[in-house]
Amino acid sequence: MSAAAEPETLVRRTTCCIVGGGPAGMMLAYILARAGVEVIVLEKHADFLRDFRGDTVHPSTMEALWELGLLERFLKRPHDRIEQLSGQIGEDIVNLADLRHIPAHARFIALMPQWDFLDFLSSEGRRFPEFHLMMRAEAMDLIEESGAVVGVRGQTPDGPLQVRADLVVAADGRSSVLRAKAGLEVQDLGAPMDVLWLRLPRHPGDEEMPLGRIDAGRILVAIPRGDYFQCGFVVAKGGYQVVRDAGLEAFRQSIATLVPAFAARVDALTDWDQIKLLTVSVDRLRQWAKPGLLCIGDAAHAMSPVGGVGINLAIQDAVAASNALAGPLRAKTLTLADLQRVQAWRERPTRWMQTVQLAVQHRVIGPTLTAQATPRASWQARLLNTFPLLRRIPARVLGLGFRLEHIHTRDVHKD
Repeated sequence: MSAAAEPETLVRRTTCCIVGGGPAGMMLAYILARAGVEVIVLEKHADFLRDFRGDTVHPSTMEALWELGLLERFLKRPHDRIEQLSGQIGEDIVNLADLRHIPAHARFIALMPQWDFLDFLSSEGRRFPEFHLMMRAEAMDLIEESGAVVGVRGQTPDGPLQVRADLVVAADGRSSVLRAKAGLEVQDLGAPMDVLWLRLPRHPGDEEMPLGRIDAGRILVAIPRGDYFQCGFVVAKGGYQVVRDAGLEAFRQSIATLVPAFAARVDALTDWDQIKLLTVSVDRLRQWAKPGLLCIGDAAHAMSPVGGVGINLAIQDAVAASNALAGPLRAKTLTLADLQRVQAWRERPTRWMQTVQLAVQHRVIGPTLTAQATPRASWQARLLNTFPLLRRIPARVLGLGFRLEHIHTRDVHKD
């Protein structure tokens, strides 16, 4: 009996190969295809249906959608809205941010499952002949020739895959395979916590409640989403096993004690499989690029979950990258200097945001997780309660970031 023949390698050629069908990858692919650049997106999963991804779409992202002419269609999809953010610290209610006054077309945070957002972008992208999305296509390695990246090797259900491209973009997240294969140096900035994500029922007529609850040794974020709350229970770094060893009933009781309104709902948690661990990391690459390769989003700079800004910073990277690279990619003149310009432009606002996140982690979250006494709101938090105008400052940072990127490419299909 002869051995089965090895499946033939599928070879594709394109201008830009984007690895990772998350928010950064899909937004970059859409804008480049709109600008007339042929793009192939490799997404290793069969669909976008993953729980407990970042589901907050901030005004900065919706401003990009408005400039692309997509915002009205996007907002027709089911979503919730948050215009003001508040939290409870011990017994103190703190009004943290008011987004109703920021200079943007959408003055709120849209809460939408990330799979809906990605489905929206992919559906819009398919209107352009230059846009190609390959599902169940997992990138495994880089193809390098003469010191430059010229493509990726991957695997599909039908066999091996090679995609040759003028540019490979790593948008494959905080555990990026491509940045590891490229040998790019990662600077670990540290995080004192991990997060346990879970769902609890949301009932019709529920009163609006603070988004976050902070008490001695415990922090919970509850994001309203349709008929459920998406909840993040914050634990000390590496503390998941301690929580699990204490038992599910103790975990349910901890939530009920922190948020009494959830006392009658925690029974919905019947199995640890309903609780997903997010191992928090905050890091950034010293160099985002090498010849033929660019990293963006979490592949370039993993963000803390503080503020829920991760996907929105990733999308800002995508907008900036499209502005800088669409012309050179069309003209076949792309150089390493073009890629380095993306990092030079985006690195400073990214560093600033990470600095804010690290300050919150080290001054608020870390001490809270080790505290024995009920905390009180700080004087800075009390100022936000006393002077409503001050709430516009954190709203501006949270909603628009430290540098709002604008679409500078044109839709070549309208010419």
